[in-house]
Amino acid sequence: MSKPDTWKSWEGLVIKGKFPLRQWLGGSDHSAVFLTELADQHGQRAAIKLIQVDEGNAEARLSRLRATAKLSHPHLIRTFESGLCRLDGSPFVYVLMECADDDLSRILPERPLDPSEVSDLLPPVLDALSYLHKNGFVHGRVKPSNVLAARDQLKLSSDQVAPVVQQDGGRRRRDVYDAPETAAGIISPAGDIWSAGVTLLAALAQNVTAAEQASPANRDLPETIPDPFRGIVRECLQLDPNRRCSLKEIQARMQPAARSVPAPPEPAAIPTSSATRKPVFALAAVIIVVLGIVLAWFYSRSSKPATQTSDGTKQPLTQAAPTPTTAAPKPAETVVPPPRAPRGEVVRQVLPEVPRSAQNTIRGTIKVVVRVEVDPSGKITAAKLKSSGSSRYFANQALKAAERWEFSAPEVNGQPTASTWLLQFRFKKTSIQASPQRVKG
Repeated sequence: MSKPDTWKSWEGLVIKGKFPLRQWLGGSDHSAVFLTELADQHGQRAAIKLIQVDEGNAEARLSRLRATAKLSHPHLIRTFESGLCRLDGSPFVYVLMECADDDLSRILPERPLDPSEVSDLLPPVLDALSYLHKNGFVHGRVKPSNVLAARDQLKLSSDQVAPVVQQDGGRRRRDVYDAPETAAGIISPAGDIWSAGVTLLAALAQNVTAAEQASPANRDLPETIPDPFRGIVRECLQLDPNRRCSLKEIQARMQPAARSVPAPPEPAAIPTSSATRKPVFALAAVIIVVLGIVLAWFYSRSSKPATQTSDGTKQPLTQAAPTPTTAAPKPAETVVPPPRAPRGEVVRQVLPEVPRSAQNTIRGTIKVVVRVEVDPSGKITAAKLKSSGSSRYFANQALKAAERWEFSAPEVNGQPTASTWLLQFRFKKTSIQASPQRVKG
């Protein structure tokens, strides 16, 4: 049995007699994360991470976690408590944290982010890193799985944060998100810059090959990466840490370009002195009088009696000459076809039906993602949960609602074709929202 399978089997255990492992949320060969709750805060949801350690470095790891618990920033996951425990005879450090609703690594396998989404994502990450660096810390593991969404805010994880050191013999490079110098145990703010650049590359291109092959002569980036992100990634992926851009430089690149031509002058204000008001009022009076005369003339024309003709009948003065008895042919009617619904769009959206009593139990945001398969007629043929969030009840309600959606099928060579969609439902105490995303081929 693999370690993640072992971790998952621990659901139902209680850590330190007060933190029940309610649901396994994920893990790796050295750590596991579970959903738990804070007993002293009316069952508030939290996440508890169990990190396997050696007997010799357990206290050092715990000391570092307790130091980061004092950090407080709106874009850092909050840490409540940390300590030591034993499971299956092995020592673990546990850290109790704010529970996140989602992370970037769950989105990227389906689709890259568009530039507007990256423009929303990058500032919170930069703010959190600036706060850490100013306080003598480095994050150490900026990567998609550590870019989290919690209660409608983007946040960085905090359990990897450590004081700035020039060299840490216990650290080794794990993947491309770690800066190259990490292999020598060098940990510094410049390493976070590298990691931010690779994360940005992954978000836009779903591919980190360019970072793996980074060198002064070979830093080719996909053509799909637009500016200013293209330049930011290049500067972050400098092999020499001293040549990487700073956080301030990245923030400056994210600002809108300055106006290259002067703005048009504001129109001059109309003077409001009594000397200038009199001509204006006089002109208004003249206009009113003229309009009155014109209206009176039209009224008098319409109210004149009709004139009598030679045959004794009366006709209005304005009547036109009689027309021939032969009717003119009617112009051909122009038939306007009804507008056709756009192809590849949602034509019927259904929100989950949740009783108010159930919705009132929600704390924060519960996100559920349903994957639906749509046939060429726009009907759903299959629906399944891709991400059930933290509640099976709300996940089932989302699945039932998703099965009732309807679509207009996209066309290929003029023919309707099948499609796949991801429907994300966001449950809050005050609202329920849904957003569709078509999965591209």
